[in-house]
Amino acid sequence: MQNTENHLIELLPKTVRKRFLALCEPFELVLSAELSVRGTQLSHAYFPRSGFISLVIDIDSHPPLEVGMVGREAMLGSELVLGEAKTPWRALVQGAGSCWRIDAQVFRKVMEEMPALKDLLQRTLMVRLHQQSLASACERFHPIGQRLARWLLMSQDRAQADHFHVTQEFISLMLGVRRVGVTKAASDFQKDGLIEYHRGELKVLDRAGLEAESCSCYEADKLLHSELMAMK
Repeated sequence: MQNTENHLIELLPKTVRKRFLALCEPFELVLSAELSVRGTQLSHAYFPRSGFISLVIDIDSHPPLEVGMVGREAMLGSELVLGEAKTPWRALVQGAGSCWRIDAQVFRKVMEEMPALKDLLQRTLMVRLHQQSLASACERFHPIGQRLARWLLMSQDRAQADHFHVTQEFISLMLGVRRVGVTKAASDFQKDGLIEYHRGELKVLDRAGLEAESCSCYEADKLLHSELMAMK
């Protein structure tokens, strides 16, 4: 049976995990729902068990751009570790699923009462900062095809399945490129037997082939997560 617990919660000592979950409530991640608004304080912290969330930046009149993705390996709201911080992005549910959520005020209080939780969340924030720096460099230097392959692999990892719903228009917004570029790259992947795409339903047919097409940022991102979360 597939594990559907949040990875951060799994890392907590058993007694701390039990106390923390007692303060949380189950919450459904509904496709396209907006969980946070840029420039406002988060009302809750979210710990996905399945599904995934895109962190999106809006700049002036430009289309929105994805700067991060959150699945069961992480959480939405790591900036709450800094106190009364306002979120710099919008958080949109990209893949429907479920999560635990906890009131932001309660969350800040419980961090001070549970040192193991606070240490874990500080490392989570460090991972987020490193990953966003990597994402910025990737956007600047790597071609659309490589970035699309990376994005599809990241989405598949968080969907925990080889198929998920996504439109080419949405992908183009997340990558910050014109739709025609995504269409060309996706068509090439489909022609090479890496993916199958029809009316918003995408299926990964050849993950190894997709990994070969991806830029090095995909593996670098996973390595960063492993190394930083293992720090004591």
